[in-house]
Order: sequence, then C-alpha cells, then structure tokens
Amino acid sequence: MEMEITFPGGARVDVNFGDHTIYTDQPPIGGGEDSAPTPFNTFLASIGACAGIYVLSFLRKREISTEGVRLIQQIHRDSNTGLVDQIDLEIELQDDFPEKYRAPIIRAVELCAVKKQIEKPPQFNVTVNNNPLG
Repeated sequence: MEMEITFPGGARVDVNFGDHTIYTDQPPIGGGEDSAPTPFNTFLASIGACAGIYVLSFLRKREISTEGVRLIQQIHRDSNTGLVDQIDLEIELQDDFPEKYRAPIIRAVELCAVKKQIEKPPQFNVTVNNNPLG
C-alpha cells in the first residue's frame, strides 16, 4: 500500500491513499490552526477505533445491541520522557450483558491489528530522492 503525504499549508499535513484522505494539523502552540487532530493523536485514535471494530463485530455476531456500549481509551505517559507507557481500554457494557461473554469480548479486542502491530513494531527505512516532477 502506498500513501502520499502532502502539505496543503500552515502546519497541516494530509495523508492520501486510495479514495481517502486523513487530515492532520497542529495546535496553535505548534504553529497550526488546530483544524484537525495531530498526527500522534490520529495514531492513538486508531488504536481505539481498531478495538472498537472488534467490539462491534463481537456484538453483531451475537446479535447483541450496541446501545449503551462504549469503549473508553485512557493514555498514560511516562513523567520523565513524556512518551506513552500505558494504554487502558475499558469496555463499558449494558447491565444485562451476558456474563458468559465478558472474557470473550476482551479476547476479541486483544485481536486488534493496530495493537498487535505496536507489540511487534516494523523497521523503518527513510530515504531521500529528487522529485522527477519538480
């Protein structure tokens, strides 16, 4: 998969792939207009969104309503480095959610592809080339 990263102005950076664009910006303190999430917050949101897909799929397969269901993601940072050192995912379920499905829904979230990828990070290869168009 190829993604093209473009710079539409200010501190905005767009990611284009297929028929989709992910818009990012920086807050005013970072020179942006806060018109979109930062790239890092987009990354963090992808974790919750991925986990949410697994919760949704789990519920749909069992014909359980999503009403009243929420996934809460808490980010904890190391006070010395500022880096994320823990991510908590809490699944809030209805009071009448079947007890027999509580452990299985947690196992379903553990299958999240974004979570698995973070646990086994890829290698990065950064290069520089001249743009043949300009």
